[in-house]
Amino acid sequence: AIVSPVRAMPMRVLTVGKKRSQGTQLLVEEYKEKLGHYCDVEDTLIKSNPKLTSDVKVQIEAEDASMMQQLKAEDFVVVLDENGKDVMSEQIADLIGDAGNTGSSRLTFCIGGPYGLGIQVRERADATIRLSSLVLNHQVALILLMEQLYRAWTIIKGQKYHH
Repeated sequence: AIVSPVRAMPMRVLTVGKKRSQGTQLLVEEYKEKLGHYCDVEDTLIKSNPKLTSDVKVQIEAEDASMMQQLKAEDFVVVLDENGKDVMSEQIADLIGDAGNTGSSRLTFCIGGPYGLGIQVRERADATIRLSSLVLNHQVALILLMEQLYRAWTIIKGQKYHH
């Protein structure tokens, strides 16, 4: 449980992918607005397969490099990976609280493209979690993450959303 007040660290979500569907974008905007009551939140889409290669290894490396360019040394980086630690909503709330106590200036969540995240980003992670034991499309993972970040803040603040 969180005892001390949680620092409202700015949050950023990085996803690798192609243009989002309108439905996904609408839901992302809705949760960004809700999260905005608690902290600054930014959402960045990194173009998948920037080198337009048919070589998966080259694609992953290029996406990895693009994502690494977006990360700053002072970011607390959380990677979403199917081999990550299973978390419950309360643990995401704890993660937000813990990240706020590290001296990091921003909490950044990374969602990979169709072939997952590259080695550099995975090694850079301060925490690696998975939202489900199912393999999720990055748009579905993004919506799920945004909802869980909102839920986590309502848990932190003791508000009536999470039951």
